[in-house]
Amino acid sequence: MIASLNGIIIESRLLQIVIEAGGVGYEVNVPITTSEKLPGIGKAAKLFIYAVYRDDTQALYGFVNRDDREFFKLLVEKVSGVGPKMALTLFSKMSIRMLETAIQNEDAKLLSQCPGIGKKTAERLIIELRDKVKSGIRSIAPEVPTGSSAQIPEDEHSTKFQDAISALMALGYKLPDADKAVNKAISRLGPSATIEEIIKSALNP
Repeated sequence: MIASLNGIIIESRLLQIVIEAGGVGYEVNVPITTSEKLPGIGKAAKLFIYAVYRDDTQALYGFVNRDDREFFKLLVEKVSGVGPKMALTLFSKMSIRMLETAIQNEDAKLLSQCPGIGKKTAERLIIELRDKVKSGIRSIAPEVPTGSSAQIPEDEHSTKFQDAISALMALGYKLPDADKAVNKAISRLGPSATIEEIIKSALNP
C-alpha cells in the first residue's frame, strides 16, 4: 500500500500530476486545493497518498498534508454515496476548513452548492461526519503563531469563518473564491481578528 510519495514532479495538470520517485512515474489525482500549493515541473514534492485498488481500476489521490488525506479517507469510507471522484470535487471547491465548518454547523445548504452534491448527499455528510468533526479530527482554527497566548474557542473560529464567507458571497463572490479569500485573510491576521477585519482583509488582498 502506497502511503506517501517523495519525488520530482515531471508532469502537471489541474487535477492530476505525475511524480517520479525511485525511477518510477506515478500518476496522482489531486484536488485544486492541493495542486495550487505544489511547486512547478522539475521541483521536488511530497504527497500523502490515498490509494484505491479495484478489479477494474487503480488510482492514487494525493494531498500536501496528512490531515487532508485522512479527511478525504473519511469522506470516501464513511459516507455512503461518496466515492473518490465526488470527494475530489468537494476538495476542489472548498477548503478543508470550510468543509469541516459546514459539517460542524450542519449547513447542508452550503455543502449542496458544490457540483454533484445534492441536498440528500449534503445531509448524509453532516449526519455521518458531524460527531467526528466535533470531536476534533483536526482543528478548524488557524494555527496560533509561536509564542502567542491567544486562546479563541473553536466554535467562535467556526462562526467567524462562516460569517465571513457568507458576507463575501452576498457581495457577489463565488463560493470557492470567497473560501480562498477568507482563508488567506485569517492566515494573515491571526486567530484574534474580528469578523470585520477578516472581511476587510479578504476584500483587499
